[in-house]
Amino acid sequence: MKHRSERVQQSSSKIRVSLCASVAFQSAKFRRRLLSWYRRHGRDLPWRRTKDAYAILVSEFMLQQTQVATVIPYYHKWLRTFPDFASLARASENEVLRAWQGLGYYARARNLHAAAKTVMDRHAGDFPRGIEQMRQLPGIGKYTAHAVASFAFDQSVPIIEANTGRVLARLFNLRKSIDSHPGRRMLWQHAARLLSKSDAATFNSALLDLGALICVARKPKCDVCPVKALCRAKNPAALPVRNSRRETKQLIEMHALIVRRGRILLEQSRHRWREMWILPPLDVDCSKQSRFQGQPVYESVFPFTHHRVTLSVYRRAAPKRIAPGQRWFGSIEEVAMPLPHRRAAQSLIQTLVER
Repeated sequence: MKHRSERVQQSSSKIRVSLCASVAFQSAKFRRRLLSWYRRHGRDLPWRRTKDAYAILVSEFMLQQTQVATVIPYYHKWLRTFPDFASLARASENEVLRAWQGLGYYARARNLHAAAKTVMDRHAGDFPRGIEQMRQLPGIGKYTAHAVASFAFDQSVPIIEANTGRVLARLFNLRKSIDSHPGRRMLWQHAARLLSKSDAATFNSALLDLGALICVARKPKCDVCPVKALCRAKNPAALPVRNSRRETKQLIEMHALIVRRGRILLEQSRHRWREMWILPPLDVDCSKQSRFQGQPVYESVFPFTHHRVTLSVYRRAAPKRIAPGQRWFGSIEEVAMPLPHRRAAQSLIQTLVER
């Protein structure tokens, strides 16, 4: 029995060694094919031309929930305005939000501003190299910390975001929801298994571009995929699996256009667009708006997280006294305003001028 047990153990050990060798071989083949494709087809992005941790951090904050084509002009303008942690830390919140205007999700700008102040106060202006230290900074989670560690400091760490997560879920035919804790954990494990120990930044960039250009969300271009022979997904378009999405709610928000002697009245938001200036909200029951307000002079629709918001603006006479948090402005050029409200104000002011 003892000899038989030893033979079983030896056999199991050989199987494990064989499997490990097979995985290593497939991983090496995957890397070779991916990097060969990337050298010919990879995107030339401005943040890939630098190793400056600040510039890379700015790009990572901007790229959260925003497409690359939208980010590029904002990235260049931001670095001209705030070229380093010191200049950003010195800036006022109004200046920061004004520079971010149009990118949306303004909490990112506030977190980036707060991170710059922390880097200056606690790290003497030098961005920390340790991932755990990075994650103690405002707005920096696991992905952002790994991205900066990889792209700025050449650390061999994996990255998981929308593009790389989609590629890996299809490559390994992951049937678990990538929104779940087990699914996310498996994605990170797969990413670490594929990662090379040298030049991880190039590999991570290549994986990002494969997801952005080839392994796209709705109609993956499997016919031209450089690693299709290694992909386990039988129906790539059905992956990744996600938890059911929240239903989009329809909202109507009513605001006032109040102009007097060439100046416009704005109110500093205390809610969604905290500290930014918006057209004064109208506290009116939606069912009674036509009776009390007449027809809106401006309407637009914009998405906001899990909402689809209709912005309706009504002309209103100037009050005798303005409310706390309100202020008259002769120009809105340098005022931090959310884009829907800025567009409404600019359009309406132009209409009044033309009249």
